[in-house]
Amino acid sequence: MITYQVFVRNWWRRDRCSDGTRQLVPDPGARKTFLARGLTEGEARLMCHTYNLAHEPGILSRKAEYTEE
Repeated sequence: MITYQVFVRNWWRRDRCSDGTRQLVPDPGARKTFLARGLTEGEARLMCHTYNLAHEPGILSRKAEYTEE
């Protein structure tokens, strides 16, 4: 049986430019915080949907995602 894990991570990070300003850059390798493991795909989708409705993603676009274990 295929199981899924749910995690949250930021899609963007702030990076300092050479002129001292900060800009947003993609961060696909950002640290993941796991919320659950061993879920069915339906359970994982529902958990992500519920989390994302309850939490504003903010400027760094922090969102729940799921992937196959």
